[in-house]
Amino acid sequence: MLNRISLRQMEYFVATAKHGSIAAASAQIHISSPSISAAIAHIETELGAQLFVRHPSKGIGLTTIGSLVLQHCEDMLGRSSQLYEIASDSSDVIQGTLRVGVFQSLTAMIAPEIIFGFARAFKKVDVQMVEGNQEVLMNKLHALELDMAITYDLRLEDDIQFESLATLPPYALVSEVHPLAQQKIVSFEELAPEPYVLLDMPMSRDYFASLFEKAGVTPNIAARSQSTDVVRALVANGIGYGLFNIRPKSDQSLDGKRMARVRLAGAHRPMLLGLATYKPMKQSRLTKIFMERCRAYISDQYIPGMSAPSFFDPHMAEAPRSAA
Repeated sequence: MLNRISLRQMEYFVATAKHGSIAAASAQIHISSPSISAAIAHIETELGAQLFVRHPSKGIGLTTIGSLVLQHCEDMLGRSSQLYEIASDSSDVIQGTLRVGVFQSLTAMIAPEIIFGFARAFKKVDVQMVEGNQEVLMNKLHALELDMAITYDLRLEDDIQFESLATLPPYALVSEVHPLAQQKIVSFEELAPEPYVLLDMPMSRDYFASLFEKAGVTPNIAARSQSTDVVRALVANGIGYGLFNIRPKSDQSLDGKRMARVRLAGAHRPMLLGLATYKPMKQSRLTKIFMERCRAYISDQYIPGMSAPSFFDPHMAEAPRSAA
């Protein structure tokens, strides 16, 4: 009977079904493989049904009855997670667990004021932050491991809802002693022969490559890294120029060397910074409240941790909305 199957055992079963193997589920939810195996065996015994077909070379797959049980377990887990929300609605207390994804190059600027500021404001909310590139964040949204993500409009599938909050045009970043640092504007034709330090993250690299393709030139890649801090350090030390959309307030790399931003000639597709959610997943009251905070703190006029957009448009002034 179902009352002899715990919610925790259901969670282990759902995680295994989502990740395709007990080992993968163990790594994701930080529970030992024997514990997960025991939970699945218990459910199969209680129901008198086989939930998985085990393939030696391909991992495991759900049986027909396993797929039905998965749907019911997800429904029951979803209902149990709404208990805090129900209590919040009746008592006007904001509480529960909020799982927020954030694009890794934005984390240092976005997380302190928006994400952890929210946690400080609502003491009964357990805020769980997940950093990652776009590929990681989209996968976790689809796997129902995130309630929402603060990210870019990079390769969004039809089942992802994206709300744009701010526009981030690309620009060139060079060492303060680089000859281009004295220019107010630079073209891709001028940049192409220069050594280029690529911010080499999935999907982001395609975005930057598209800028060169549109200009009809090929970049001279001298170095690459998935870390914005590493790229900035290489640029500051004269290894090459970089391309960025984020605008950190500091013009120094971690080793203290200074850099200069140079506007790109012509019109280029900007990155749109906003909120991504998985359409089939109903947004909780807690998620909606947090998203309202994001709307109050992120706009074309103001983004926490970033310099004013006047670098790109002298008519724009730094004027944050009043926070809710």
